[in-house]
Amino acid sequence: MIDWQARAAALYDGGFRPMFIDGNWCEARSGEVIEARNPADGSLLATVPKGDAADIDAAVAAARKAFEGPWSKFTPFERQALLLRIADQFEAEWETLCLSDTLDMGMPIQRTLANSRRVLGMLRFYAGQAVTIHGETIPNSFPGEIYSSTVREPIGVVGAIIPWNAPIAGSIWKIAPAIATGCTVVLKPSEEASLTVLLIARLMREAGLPDGVLNIVTGYGADAGAALAAHPGVDKIVFTGSTATGQAIARAATGNLKRVSLELGGKSPVIVCRDADIEKAVPVAAMAVFANSGQICIAGSRLFVAREIHDEFVRRVADFASKLKIGHGIAGDTDIGPIISARQAERISSYLSVGPSEGAEVLTGGGRVEGEAFQGGHFIHPTVFGGVTDNMTVAREEIFGPVISALPFDSIDEVVERANATPYGLAAGVFSTHLGTAHKLAHRIKAGSVWVNMYHAIDPAVPFGGVKMSGYGREGGTEHMEEYLDTKAIWINAD
Repeated sequence: MIDWQARAAALYDGGFRPMFIDGNWCEARSGEVIEARNPADGSLLATVPKGDAADIDAAVAAARKAFEGPWSKFTPFERQALLLRIADQFEAEWETLCLSDTLDMGMPIQRTLANSRRVLGMLRFYAGQAVTIHGETIPNSFPGEIYSSTVREPIGVVGAIIPWNAPIAGSIWKIAPAIATGCTVVLKPSEEASLTVLLIARLMREAGLPDGVLNIVTGYGADAGAALAAHPGVDKIVFTGSTATGQAIARAATGNLKRVSLELGGKSPVIVCRDADIEKAVPVAAMAVFANSGQICIAGSRLFVAREIHDEFVRRVADFASKLKIGHGIAGDTDIGPIISARQAERISSYLSVGPSEGAEVLTGGGRVEGEAFQGGHFIHPTVFGGVTDNMTVAREEIFGPVISALPFDSIDEVVERANATPYGLAAGVFSTHLGTAHKLAHRIKAGSVWVNMYHAIDPAVPFGGVKMSGYGREGGTEHMEEYLDTKAIWINAD
């Protein structure tokens, strides 16, 4: 059995972890640092540089130099080989990567370990994509002997900004397609969870990543993130995070009209039809929200249940939630880990107060976890609200915490209208044993992903992203590669 506590003490000891620019480990130009603390107990894990616009300038310059220099000479086969070496390096160090994520942002170790297939699969999928990039020969109607064709070229320097809720997968979803297409990257991780991203840079360097292809600048969004989004030397910005921040990034990107991809917030509906398999649906519907303590953009936080089975189903979900084990992420039996920070815990707690004040009934949970074992950490009980109506705050706003709002419905047409009555459109879930009902709902719900009799399924080959205020652009699949490529038309007069 792995002694995670001992390994944790060996991994982070409160020391300084530099950022990564042009193949070098360095401090911020300002010399300032940010503390990285364990959300489970408040202990100091390490300090990281507090980067700002000056550091972003240096990172973008390094990325540009690499893009126009040695990296541009790498063949598709060489980029593929590099990604495969990185995948092997990740596989060898997977437990260390997962432990880092668990310590830095609280996700239970059992969940981080289980993500290996997804993350290693992403690296190897994009390795395969690296050798499939091609243009077309296009017949044209221009007079004379005119040859026309297209080539696909890397877009250039990519600025990537990721949130704190999934540093490993979030980083690779940005970096791997960039490497596959021949782009270079400046990545700004969340100030709440930077340590794993720095570890990723080390592993990639050990796998042979050339200098300047990946640069990591740690710092706050208002400083480093804003500077990256607006930087004239960045050709594309890709962001995962809140809708409000995504809107600010889109505005900042207009300076040089850089390409933008945004994966933003959600208030995803889960629809449980009267013919659903209740035994199978209850745990899936519950964990559609409670996974990662609700700190996930696709959380199915609006639980619509057919009135005929509503009371029984919601009671079972509440009972399931009450039995989830809450604790430190490195405990192997933990189901629900800590909230990332005191500020986020306060924000979630405010919704736990607003719900009952507007008439919602607390069926389970409803507050912070108390007790000596939880001192210094930020823990919130998995919460199920009953008696919720569509106009309540908890049913409208993204809480980003372990909170379900249960709502009854009477007909398919009604639930479709109510499910779509949100500015968001990231994901949705449908539970039904009737194929026709499942198809009807899947096609009518406005969302980038719809899961039927399941939830959270994400595969490297399948595109993922949102509609409406949940963003635009796709990650995963061949569509993801398009986000990092430009098309050039070539005309040749053969006369």
